[in-house]
Amino acid sequence: MVDRLANSEANTRRISIVENCFGAAGQPLTIPGRVLIGEGVLTKLCRKKPKARQFFLFNDILVYGNIVIQKKKYNKQHIIPLENVTIESIQDEGDLRNGWLIKTPTKSFAVYAATATEKSEWMNHINKCVSDLISKSGKTPSNEHAAVWVPDSEATVCMRCQKAKFTPVNRRHHCRKCGFVVCGPCSEKRFLLPSQSSKPVRICDFCYDLLSTGEMPTCQPMRSDSYSRSPKPPLNDISDDDEDDDSSD
Repeated sequence: MVDRLANSEANTRRISIVENCFGAAGQPLTIPGRVLIGEGVLTKLCRKKPKARQFFLFNDILVYGNIVIQKKKYNKQHIIPLENVTIESIQDEGDLRNGWLIKTPTKSFAVYAATATEKSEWMNHINKCVSDLISKSGKTPSNEHAAVWVPDSEATVCMRCQKAKFTPVNRRHHCRKCGFVVCGPCSEKRFLLPSQSSKPVRICDFCYDLLSTGEMPTCQPMRSDSYSRSPKPPLNDISDDDEDDDSSD
């Protein structure tokens, strides 16, 4: 069915509409063989709080952006190659229901659908697209992914030293390796994580020590694949507030 739609006028027109909604700031999306599978609004768990984002699923990429005018104008376009994507269902908690993780080598985050049916449809379509891509390319599926960042609201004190309280002066920072919310003194070091950046990025002292001694591979996140909104500290991404990317310190 996807192959049949690839060269159809209807598909070309739909993709053109998406391009126009992002305007000149967005990247061109029309290429031979690309098919727009579906679209919809999902709630993305950003650093500050959950926010509505418009998502577009193509047969080879996942695109999302900020909603300026619904179905008319979007900005802050993000394009994720599906061959690098793995997804994982997460349990309902409080008001955040019908969610799953979208995990990639450069960035991982949680999204939530309005209903369980919508969640199931999104996950099934994404998995089908990824499976088809891997099958055609013959590549081995990547198990490398960045850590999911703990939201700011989940940490009132540093998750490493458990002492420093966060204030307007004592800012929150995120370790790019484990995703924990940490204080400045606990995250003064930088380390090169090639999958995330060409420059050394901020990591916490705990991860730095493990990486420096070779006890932790640079390509795997410290935190468990299972995402908890109430993470416990272990016993032993750039300007923020694009209002989405949430990749500042």
